[in-house]
Amino acid sequence: MSAIAIELADGRTISGHCDAQFTGVLAEFRRNFEERKEQGASVAITHQGRMVVDLWGGLANPQTGEVWARDTISIVYSCTKAATALCLHMLVDQGKVAYETPVGDIWPEFATAGKEATTVGMMLTHTSPVPHVAEPIRKGGLADWDYMIARVAAEPAHWEPGTRQGYHGLTYAWTVGQLIRLISGMPLGQYFRENVAGPLGLDFHIGLPESEELRVAPMIAADPAEVNFASDFFRKATTVPGSLPNLFLTNQGGANFNSREVHAAEIGSANGITNARGLAGMYTPLANGGGVLLSADRVHRMGRVCAATQSDAVLCQPMRFAMGFMATTDNRATGGDSLILGESAFGHVGMGGSVGFADPAAGLAMGYTMSRMGAGILVNARGQGLIDAAYRALGMTTDSSGAWR
Repeated sequence: MSAIAIELADGRTISGHCDAQFTGVLAEFRRNFEERKEQGASVAITHQGRMVVDLWGGLANPQTGEVWARDTISIVYSCTKAATALCLHMLVDQGKVAYETPVGDIWPEFATAGKEATTVGMMLTHTSPVPHVAEPIRKGGLADWDYMIARVAAEPAHWEPGTRQGYHGLTYAWTVGQLIRLISGMPLGQYFRENVAGPLGLDFHIGLPESEELRVAPMIAADPAEVNFASDFFRKATTVPGSLPNLFLTNQGGANFNSREVHAAEIGSANGITNARGLAGMYTPLANGGGVLLSADRVHRMGRVCAATQSDAVLCQPMRFAMGFMATTDNRATGGDSLILGESAFGHVGMGGSVGFADPAAGLAMGYTMSRMGAGILVNARGQGLIDAAYRALGMTTDSSGAWR
């Protein structure tokens, strides 16, 4: 790969390496800074297991002027869900649990209040009946594992298990995370570290050690002027108290995701901390047959779309999910938020626009992280522009369904 050192007009820089075939990705990354208000970010891509793009740039902290360095990391919000799902799929692959297993067989306290028929597979696909908890979460509650699993276990079902799809924006940390804890005998963060991040050499943490705190770029909130408050999701979130969109955005116990308290916690739905290299590295084995993590058959099963709806009960728009991962969801014609990947690809976005995915048909894995959050609930132009450039570099085009082929 060719070394990159670009100074932007405002004095910020872009550094790293980029294979000549993927110079379109470099051009889009630069465009993000020059035209799309990027502050600090990283993007990494592997193809057929080889790193072909590894770029970073801008400022990690605009207030102090600290530059985004090669080892800068940041919260990737719901990209964490993919890491959590991956851990449970590994336990399935090892024969320690099955997708059809009733959750009550593993976690008896959960099998109450209409949740008795919930299966492990439903936990993965957002068809479990606990998309959020209705009563207020106490201050600091998200960082208290025992408190949150007790809240999730006691929550009455919001629908009959398996009959609706509703994005488990926060509760995924405990619906899936507690299963991993009970089946493996170790906390989620430890299991991920010992079985995924460690073996793959990833700078990816669910529960950040204090020694790494100084490397974290603080997140910058989205500009309210960019938010589409007329969308069904934001309209309900801001005007219908107690609705699922409202609970998702507001019932968080006052959590500050830039705080040491939240960084140190294990919130497997929302507080993973890494960079693009860490996201791409996690997905690289999944784009190339499973590698040291999973069997090829398991990768195929977990990446297959198995839950789709015209109106997700939380996100209020069409959504398509594989088992714990998002699949191509094209809502451009209706003005909704989208994620346009390859037909065989699966991955996950994070609030504000971070994204990681694997495309086994293309042998492609990618990660994008940033500090300045965009509006919306899936990717924005910054992330999608990078994704599109990666597929174009492979000579692919989009079809009538919107997916890259």
